[in-house]
Amino acid sequence: MHGTTILAVHKDGETAIAGDGQVTFGDTVMKQGAVKVRKLEDDVLVGFAGAVADALTLLEKFEEQLEIAKGSLKRAAVETVKLWRTDRILRQLEAMLIVADAREILLLSGTGEVIAPDEPLVAVGSGAPYALSAAKALYRETRLGAAEIAEKALGIAAEIDLYTNGNTTVLRVGGGA
Repeated sequence: MHGTTILAVHKDGETAIAGDGQVTFGDTVMKQGAVKVRKLEDDVLVGFAGAVADALTLLEKFEEQLEIAKGSLKRAAVETVKLWRTDRILRQLEAMLIVADAREILLLSGTGEVIAPDEPLVAVGSGAPYALSAAKALYRETRLGAAEIAEKALGIAAEIDLYTNGNTTVLRVGGGA
């Protein structure tokens, strides 16, 4: 996935999700201030990478499943991935979603995975390795909260990855947010 970086961090009862604002078309920057993270009902955070129309379609499917699952993040994630993999149209969609609440973070992929990371950190997009590395260091070696870690780590990724800019949106739930 090129053209975006999304990072989610959970620490001390707070979950934060951060996304950069850059939209590219090939090698051209088309927009600097896009918002690729959302806060849904039931204090659920979602971030997406990939083709925007595809990601928004999957986000809509996830929201439907979240309502059916009465706010159960895991159940909604599994049902969304099932739809994604079994529907002829949906399985062609090229995107990844990170979904999170105040307790957990999950990565949803088009290859059928719902992944709960070993450490409460996950990233997708072109700058994901940089953002995740920075987040791991900040998570392990500082007393910063989830939102501060997410924002600083994305800033570091923006210094390295051409497809990540420093125009960051950070949303959070839990921890008195």
